[in-house]
Amino acid sequence: MDDFRLIADDLAAEIAAGRLRPGDRLPTQRRFARDRGIAVSTASRVYGELVRRGLAAGEVGRGTFVRSGRPGADPALAEPQAARVDLELNFPVLPEQGALLARSLDGLLRPDALGATLVPAVATGNPAARAAAAGVLARPGWAPDPGQILFAGSGRQAIAAALAALVPVGGRLGVEALTYPVARGIAARLGIELVPLAMDDDGLRPDAVAAAGPLKAVYLQPTVHNPLGVTMSPQRRREIAAVLEELDLPAVEDTIYAFLREGPPPLVSFVPDRTVVVDSLSKRIAPGLTVGYLVPPAPLVDRMAAALRSGGWTAPSFALAAATRWATDGTLAEVQEAKRLDAAQRQRLVRERLAGFALHADPAAYHCWWELPSPWRAETFVAAAARRGIAITPAAAFTPGTGHAPNAVRVALSVPPIPVLVAALDTLAELARGAPDADGLE
Repeated sequence: MDDFRLIADDLAAEIAAGRLRPGDRLPTQRRFARDRGIAVSTASRVYGELVRRGLAAGEVGRGTFVRSGRPGADPALAEPQAARVDLELNFPVLPEQGALLARSLDGLLRPDALGATLVPAVATGNPAARAAAAGVLARPGWAPDPGQILFAGSGRQAIAAALAALVPVGGRLGVEALTYPVARGIAARLGIELVPLAMDDDGLRPDAVAAAGPLKAVYLQPTVHNPLGVTMSPQRRREIAAVLEELDLPAVEDTIYAFLREGPPPLVSFVPDRTVVVDSLSKRIAPGLTVGYLVPPAPLVDRMAAALRSGGWTAPSFALAAATRWATDGTLAEVQEAKRLDAAQRQRLVRERLAGFALHADPAAYHCWWELPSPWRAETFVAAAARRGIAITPAAAFTPGTGHAPNAVRVALSVPPIPVLVAALDTLAELARGAPDADGLE
């Protein structure tokens, strides 16, 4: 591989991880060459490669700027793709669910009912909303107390409120070694230091929590982890709960994907006085029609409610009323069941089309983790996929801090229609079986 492409891969990883952000100006080519100990001509080729991948843009007289963390879908000097296949984002929306949701909302659009939703929202919602949410969030082995349920505008806002309430500026938050990128971004904006915690095939390791030093809280996804897709065993949950109790440490349990599978009992059922549950309807329904849920232990309810109010993160009244209707009339349950079947079908297709590769995923998940074969590098593979109009996510996007990213990608499965997904998986399999230099990338 030419040296300039290796350096371009490193910068692409920085962009994917958010350490270089859209709009950031890169150093001049002369300064970049001096800092890296390379020739100016090599620096010029590095910047040209970033532009070719769609990651940077040069502006005459101003310099070179980061354009986006996502590689462009169209390869340079090639025919444009008819459409971009999105295996990067995970927002499952089934063809039939629009009609189901609309039917449920007919009564809410009457003038008298609609008028009741025009008032300002409060973090505690109302008794009907809390009762409905308790049914939505209940899992085998645990049912939330409706009086402890708070409402946010989205799951992201629920995470932000939980972290703001638990971790002060400069405080240390333990996160899984591969973690939800949005949680990482929220922590950065709140001035929270992330502490990566080691994982194994069963999820977060309890010894890693114990050895991390002083923490203010831990954020984790024990069920259908994003991006690994693993689901923590009941025994591991007991071990994590024991460490939390021993250290008097709160945990934020993100259950956003837990609706896709039955059991095991959530972490909160093992350590209810230490666990704050966050969830939303963004995967169950859709990101544009969502409500976030926050269920803290009773002593933390007032603090979490204050964080929601001060952050401007409370749920809109209309969204809360809609969510309550969908939960109580059976619409939400119907959509959830259809998505469970859909996700399971897509996982079967992954196992079939990517057979022989190192894949990790819960059979119920809407995504899979793919450890790439040698000699592929994650960033190079992402770029090669983008040349074919397929967007996937490199491991660096999920790596907190400056830690080394595994040579892997996450493949999200929920967006394309089934025939498009099959064709995209076949393309990726063919690509992975070839050599990077055959793609013109090395």
